[in-house]
Amino acid sequence: MAAGDLTMGMIFFSQTLTGILGNVSLLSHYLYLYLTGCKFRSTDLVIKHLTVANCLVILSRGVPQTMAALGMKHFLSDAGCKLVFYVHRVSTDVSICSTCLLSISQAITICPRNSRWAVLKLKAHKYISPFNISCWMLYIIVNVIVPVYMTGKMKDNNITEKVDHGYCYAMNSGIHIASFHAALVFFQNVFFIGLMLWSSSFMVFTLNRHRKQVQYIHGTNVSSRCSPESRATQSILILVSTFVSLSILSFIFHICLTVFKNPSLWLVNIYVLVAGGFPAVSPYILMSHESRVPRLCCAYSRNSECPT
Repeated sequence: MAAGDLTMGMIFFSQTLTGILGNVSLLSHYLYLYLTGCKFRSTDLVIKHLTVANCLVILSRGVPQTMAALGMKHFLSDAGCKLVFYVHRVSTDVSICSTCLLSISQAITICPRNSRWAVLKLKAHKYISPFNISCWMLYIIVNVIVPVYMTGKMKDNNITEKVDHGYCYAMNSGIHIASFHAALVFFQNVFFIGLMLWSSSFMVFTLNRHRKQVQYIHGTNVSSRCSPESRATQSILILVSTFVSLSILSFIFHICLTVFKNPSLWLVNIYVLVAGGFPAVSPYILMSHESRVPRLCCAYSRNSECPT
């Protein structure tokens, strides 16, 4: 095994292990909150869907890519390749959708009572679950075309124009279909990123206005301790910033893979690393600002808020 392949394999392994540990820890945290009777926030359901999607992204792409980089090239059949890339595409799209929904949900949560969005604040929790389910159903249907262009390395074929992912081949779908797919990914990302930037700007404006009001009322003797809402908002703002940055970089590499007829495996590996960055770091961003520390008193009341 070449030193470069071993290095890339260890990088993929580190990213995969870090992402799995982070997302499983976050899911375990919510499981503990549920078992101890804590009342969930409106954004918690979105975070759970986001975490499940991130786990699927890492398992469906990070694990095979690690194995391929470490020299195991023929461990997936043709059907296995189709399934792995289909799951990866669906979970990636759901991750984007959930991140956008999380940002909008938090913006609605912190909006003032006299705001025009105050009505949504009371009803938001009713629509979050159906919207999450709709995201899964939509992308399960939309991405049925993905397996058509994937094939395993164990299958005999004479494909001349293909993208080598190390363990599977992505066949060239033709300039028209490839351009249509790239345009679809572009407009989807622009739409969701636009919504996230709008909701993030609203949150920054709302928190800044609230801080000025509190300083005006209490003078300079204002406690530096952030409220749970402020900490949650800060984590989501950092999450959205990370997502937008990595999404733009990932889309640039995606265009390169689309334009080049036979891109190098090095370019594919860099694209996978960038694309796997958000699922790996997002649980740590969310947990770093989590104000609910497990307390035994949560178990005494099923409908009470956990202490913050």
